[in-house]
Amino acid sequence: MFNQQISRSAYRIVMLVLLAVLFLAVNLFSNIVFRSARIDLTENRLYTLSEGTGEVVAKIEEPITLRFFYSERLANDYPRIRTYATHVRDLLEEIRNRSDGQLRLEVIEPEPFSEQEDLAMSLGLKGAPTAQGDIIYFGLVGTNAVDGLEAIPFFTDEREQYLEYDIARMIQNLSRPARPVLGIVTNLPLDTGTGGLMSAMRGESLPFMIYEELRDRFELEYLEQQFQTVPSKIEVLMIAHPRELDPATLYAVDQFVMRGGRVLAFIDPHSEVSLTAGPDGQPVRGYTEASNLEPLLKNWGVDYDPTKIVGDRGLAQRVQTGLDARRQESDYVIWLAVQRANVDAEDIVTADVMRLNLGTVGALAPAEGATTRFTPLVRSSDDAQLYDLDYVKSGPRPDDLLRRFEPSGESFVIAARVSGPVSSAFDGPPEVELQAQDGAASPRATPAKPEAHLAQSVGDANIILFADSDIFDDRFWVQTQSYLGERVAQPIADNASFVVSAIDNLMGSNELISLRARARIDRPFTVVDDLRRAAERRFLAEQEALEGRIAETEQRLTQLQTQGVADLPNGGATEVDVESEIQAFRAELLDSRKKLRDVQRNLRREIDGLGAQLRFVNVGLVPLLITVVALGAVILRYRRRKARAEKGA
Repeated sequence: MFNQQISRSAYRIVMLVLLAVLFLAVNLFSNIVFRSARIDLTENRLYTLSEGTGEVVAKIEEPITLRFFYSERLANDYPRIRTYATHVRDLLEEIRNRSDGQLRLEVIEPEPFSEQEDLAMSLGLKGAPTAQGDIIYFGLVGTNAVDGLEAIPFFTDEREQYLEYDIARMIQNLSRPARPVLGIVTNLPLDTGTGGLMSAMRGESLPFMIYEELRDRFELEYLEQQFQTVPSKIEVLMIAHPRELDPATLYAVDQFVMRGGRVLAFIDPHSEVSLTAGPDGQPVRGYTEASNLEPLLKNWGVDYDPTKIVGDRGLAQRVQTGLDARRQESDYVIWLAVQRANVDAEDIVTADVMRLNLGTVGALAPAEGATTRFTPLVRSSDDAQLYDLDYVKSGPRPDDLLRRFEPSGESFVIAARVSGPVSSAFDGPPEVELQAQDGAASPRATPAKPEAHLAQSVGDANIILFADSDIFDDRFWVQTQSYLGERVAQPIADNASFVVSAIDNLMGSNELISLRARARIDRPFTVVDDLRRAAERRFLAEQEALEGRIAETEQRLTQLQTQGVADLPNGGATEVDVESEIQAFRAELLDSRKKLRDVQRNLRREIDGLGAQLRFVNVGLVPLLITVVALGAVILRYRRRKARAEKGA
């Protein structure tokens, strides 16, 4: 019996040892074999390698080397960096595995005062100092066979959701011999910032972040706002809120489209970015408040009224007002936060756009009898109306706009794609105009070899129009921070994604579109927003009525206090009657003010109630359900054991 007990004990010990060894073996095997395996349960598949990355990698014709510099030992005390570095390395290895040997990955740990650290510094990487004085390197450098070099100086938290796009863009830039040429016609200070050239030279302003994106992606060719031909090397012409173009320049754009050139145009009835004051307190010299492209728009099959601005109560941005101590924010119906439901999910340019932040936008519509196809890309909601430009320029307050709001029930088009055959807006080249130059008139330079006039487009036109220029304004879509001497962008909307995706699409390059839009802003609480807007509409109506009642009561009270008995309807009333009526008016005044405070306090009652319900579900109900299920499982298991015991007995 004793030997049998020893045998059973030894058997149990051996089994425990074998299970421990098996557990360790399974863990080691899974860490090696399934290092990059993961299940993506997010709604928008944020952590799944995009097909666009595979297309970029498949087009690599010559080997590319990626050097991942990571100070692993020094980063052990920084869990956030360590976790992020694991994600970066997993992604790099997954991309390498899909490259069919064309992508080489080197992981380098630059120890302090080592040759690897010198190499990292020479390649332009930035190091983050620790509290002990050491330097952590966490960046990526890519090189190709022709001495091309691209670098991500430091992987910052702000760009984590753009990680796959940043790496794919680096690979694509290294895999092609020359970047495509983007022509730019604009009166916006894209490359200098709101302070203009002089402020930029003094270091007082910086380029717009969208310009930085374009400069990294394309070769930029600026065209003056008076030209007679578009250079043949330009594949796409971006016209961003230009000043009024003369006939010769409009003809050059017209013929560019006739020859098959693609156009991305931003026009605006009221450009707030143009009116933004620089460091000297004034807009950039020569600013343009409004822009238009007539007569080209009409010939492209588009109607556009430059005297109307879209107001949208359903998509209004929240702005700081500071007019009421109890309510610091209000809906600003002429600044729009366009949501996913208001963009075309079928068009590749907007398929992954989740939010666009815009200001004082215009409306586009298909022209009657047009030969082109007019496809809306961005729309307002149907809780919208058109305001007169003159009224908007008068500077109404957000609450004033809401009080005058009368929804038309119509959804207005803010951006559209125009495609199909088009005819020229001109019968031939316009006469060359004389222009003042140093006080004398002189003819404008003409092209050395003027091309033959085209009355019809060679093929189908491909044009994207956007009735807003504030899409470029950093204030609307991005938060910038300085990190290790670099300006880091943290997008809060997809404005840059739309612009660059549109250009990529017009140039015929679509691989990066799905990647760029993987950066997601916080999902909006639509139920809360609807409750808040409904409560504010009631608040404004009741507030206006009560404020009118208070003003009328105060006026009547003042009259009684200053004029006395004579002001009463009954001339024979006594001073006692006067005092009685004064007391009644004071009571009415106090009651009205109390009701106004109640209205202001009730503004958030429904929202707070919803928040309380959510807190109960998250904090109380879910744990309670888990507890009930666990107790049920325990009871069921007990009953089964009891049933087996009774059956065995």
